[in-house]
Amino acid sequence: MTDQRNTLQPGIPYHFLHEQEPDEKGNLQEINTIFLTNKGCAFNCVMCDLWKNTLTNPTIPGDIVNQIDYALPRLPEAQWIKLYNNGNFFDPKSIPPPDYAGIAERIRSYRRLVVENHPKLCGKSCVEFNEIISGRLEIGMGLETVHPDIFPRLKKQFTFGDFKQATRFLKEHGIDIRVFILLNPPFLTDRDENIKWALRSIEFAFENGAGCCAVIATRPGNEFMEERQREGRYVPPTLDALEEVLERALDLHGGRVFADTWDIDFLSRCPHCFQARKERLRKMNLDQKTYPAVACGCSGE
Repeated sequence: MTDQRNTLQPGIPYHFLHEQEPDEKGNLQEINTIFLTNKGCAFNCVMCDLWKNTLTNPTIPGDIVNQIDYALPRLPEAQWIKLYNNGNFFDPKSIPPPDYAGIAERIRSYRRLVVENHPKLCGKSCVEFNEIISGRLEIGMGLETVHPDIFPRLKKQFTFGDFKQATRFLKEHGIDIRVFILLNPPFLTDRDENIKWALRSIEFAFENGAGCCAVIATRPGNEFMEERQREGRYVPPTLDALEEVLERALDLHGGRVFADTWDIDFLSRCPHCFQARKERLRKMNLDQKTYPAVACGCSGE
């Protein structure tokens, strides 16, 4: 796989935005999300393209704090903050521990901090960092799928047992959990099977203490996925499948479920209904209830 990283500046986040999300009581929270520039993830999952917005060298202490200082004055007031780094917050090569105190100081007004992390990196550093922040810590982990044959082929470098151990550890230390689920991972090509396994994966996450799940439509974009698509071993999801997963997952009432609408324009098949259907997904995310399907003369995909 060729290195197609985007050109980034170490002291500036590559993106930041303001969004909304309901909390566990259904109250809408204002959220500032900062996408940090740092060393890329060491785990190299086969379907991932997030490494394109990362650096090859370890992050220099001070750079993460500088990025937060850059973004916060450019963002509105909010109750929650997400610090996403396209990898693992508690990998010291990505987020240097000397920056922890500075990060905690800068986000002291936020009631919740959400970060990403690998199950095998959920340990002492998570607890120590949780003790110095003023808000509640939530850690998002990429479970992706519980399909017993597909999961090992994603090269996640953890087992379902590792995931369960990580969730137990985090809950014991008062740290909340969100889980990322893939719709249409590589090697699973049947539409109905993809929907079934996405729902089973969401159920597994809730059974192991997750407070919310985000369903991500797996996309091409890292050469590996394009190769699998040419071989017929990866089929991009359809918009109607994403809609069905969200509808059925909300009916589980196991916790909050969100369909990730970031960069899903590749799912568009109809110029007449796509934006309305994307807006419907957004409303369902915010209200955590199903709305009537958008009527259109297209096939619905």
